[in-house]
Amino acid sequence: MPRTALRICPLCEATCGLTLTIEGTTVTGARGDRDDVFSRGFICPKGAAFGQIDADPDRLRTPLVRRDGRLQEATWDEAYDAIAAAVPGLVAEYGAQSVGVVLGNPNVHTMAGALYPPLLLKTLGTRNLFTASTLDQMPKHVSSGFLFGDPLAIPVPDLDRTDFLLLLGANPVESNGSLCTAPDFPGRLKALRARGGTLVVVDPRRTRTAALADRHLAPRPGSDALLLAALAHTLLAEKLTAPGALEERVEGLGELGAALASFTPEAVAPACDLTAVEIRSLARELAAAPTAAVYGRIGSCTVEHGTLASWLVDVLNILTGNLDRPGGALFPLSATDRAPRPAGPGRGFTVGRWHSRVSGHAEAKSELPIAALAEEIETPGEGRIRTLLAIAANPVLSAPDGDRLDRALAGLDFMVSVDPYLNETSRHAHVVLPPPPPAQTAHFDFAFNAFAVRNQARYSPPAIPLEEGRMDECEIHARLILAVSGLHGAPPGAVDERVIADTLARAAADAHSPLHGTDPSEQAGRLAGRTGPEKRLDMMLRLGPYELVLDDLLEAPHGIDLGPLRPRLPEVLKTRSGRIELLPDPIAAELPRLRTALAYRPAALVLVGRRHLRSNNSWLHNVPALTGGSNRCTLQVHPQDAARLGLTDGGRARVAADGGSLEVPVEVTEAVRTGVVSLPHGWGHDRAGARLGVASATPGANVNQLLDGTRIDRLSGTAVLNGFPVELTPLP
Repeated sequence: MPRTALRICPLCEATCGLTLTIEGTTVTGARGDRDDVFSRGFICPKGAAFGQIDADPDRLRTPLVRRDGRLQEATWDEAYDAIAAAVPGLVAEYGAQSVGVVLGNPNVHTMAGALYPPLLLKTLGTRNLFTASTLDQMPKHVSSGFLFGDPLAIPVPDLDRTDFLLLLGANPVESNGSLCTAPDFPGRLKALRARGGTLVVVDPRRTRTAALADRHLAPRPGSDALLLAALAHTLLAEKLTAPGALEERVEGLGELGAALASFTPEAVAPACDLTAVEIRSLARELAAAPTAAVYGRIGSCTVEHGTLASWLVDVLNILTGNLDRPGGALFPLSATDRAPRPAGPGRGFTVGRWHSRVSGHAEAKSELPIAALAEEIETPGEGRIRTLLAIAANPVLSAPDGDRLDRALAGLDFMVSVDPYLNETSRHAHVVLPPPPPAQTAHFDFAFNAFAVRNQARYSPPAIPLEEGRMDECEIHARLILAVSGLHGAPPGAVDERVIADTLARAAADAHSPLHGTDPSEQAGRLAGRTGPEKRLDMMLRLGPYELVLDDLLEAPHGIDLGPLRPRLPEVLKTRSGRIELLPDPIAAELPRLRTALAYRPAALVLVGRRHLRSNNSWLHNVPALTGGSNRCTLQVHPQDAARLGLTDGGRARVAADGGSLEVPVEVTEAVRTGVVSLPHGWGHDRAGARLGVASATPGANVNQLLDGTRIDRLSGTAVLNGFPVELTPLP
């Protein structure tokens, strides 16, 4: 008889609740959980395809170990024996900095990816950490660090209560939101308009989100920081600012006007390809709205001035008094956040505490730009990366110049991949450790609850018992930590026990902790949970702000609603001043470079990426239910540009840029503005040695091969993936 089980969807940031239909040990269907406290039954095509994703025949079932130059199936003991025999010796010979760690986007979608990589990095002692953040969101972390002293203090728009929402470079109707966890984003946007609110979308493409808007502005790609600076300038010049209660918590408000004096609407308009009237009108509407929120995402981050754009988003929220205000932009409070403590100055935030070996890129949030990974492997000398641990990462497709990185990976002394697939990156590994399918894995959203538009907590135990021969993902990570640390063979539970003991000892000594003054050993004995990760979750809940325990979540399978977001300043602030530092020195020093952009006119054509509802980066292209339809790797070109260049709909073109050229099918459409072409991210499944049967049948082209990695946002190290110049040539 079929049965049902509840599961939080791990396939995008929306974290929707699912009801799975299971026959035996197979997921045969998935629908939205109508009783889920957060998603209320919403589901997208990715969630509906959960069963196909779970049962993908190309998923690896056993570890692979390279023998005689070929990856071959092996036992788990053989895989960890190989790691233990190689990595500690390489570290002893060449030093900790000879090891690199790459963390991909799926890490934040699993419990294991949240709990264990920090321990792995501490164990290895390497500073060579590269993650998907420098292909996506690092500008927001850096700007938040400068403003609030904490790179994880990212305010999110209060979608359900705002009167005016300004979206820049975001297409949440298809991406389901990012750094703004909101199931049914489309429904929330429609509800905003239904209650009389206003939605304005700024995007060079007429996306499905733009189609819902009251107004759509299509500026030149990469001009977001200029537009935002002009909006802030107008608010200041026309005395439309109303920071309200924020004013006493802000430093630098008086200096901001002078810093932005050059960015008048008239000066900015030509570079943005908007009119000064449009810019002034938008600023005045933003100021006049009863409540408002400004939200910028990947289109405004992965550009040359991405950190300045991210900073200006919050500057506008501050100037209008909408930061930390219901209906504006607020700071979520996750159930596993640390319990609030008294407000006061913190350590602040800085970048550049160390630099990459070859090009001298500054670290940001303890990470180096992933665009620099290939040169750190290739370039001889002390500190060259010889050993690489890639966890849920496919940088050959996701990072610039995948061909160069492909060649570099082949020259490593040793590589470990934790990945369910043999993909374009993991095919280079000496050992591949495959996690089980998601239905066999427990789930709690440590990362995304910190960006949720409503505070809530939900936990999913495994829906299906772990299949014989599989290893739980958390155990895979724990054993990896032991293998690289010289403790190979120790029980994996020892890793969790050590974390629990250390955390409870610190909590007992912390005067602001709920467990201050208690006996750590006694507290450890009280923790509930069948596994080490569950005990750690229980501990984090007990140390959190809501006095929850794991049993509370187990007894509420549809989740616990913890209420709407609420004002949290000044407890959020960790700057050295204890105030919002509105014009920090690194930002002020970067503004002259932005001024030079006022005179810049882009090439005849620039390229932007795009997201598909049935895709997530490079990791869902092997699912039959998610292929075809609009989920195609085509180059979108405006009809006027197509006519000028001799391109035809359905024809082919060669696209050339800094890093090389691609041949792609052409889609002539008015969805892009003139002077802009669009190619989606995550494709290029045509490399020998990967085992992705569905994806390789329609491989598409890797848009990031057009980049050589030299274009980055200086403040954050984020690769410029949008708004770079290209040349098109029609092909027969």
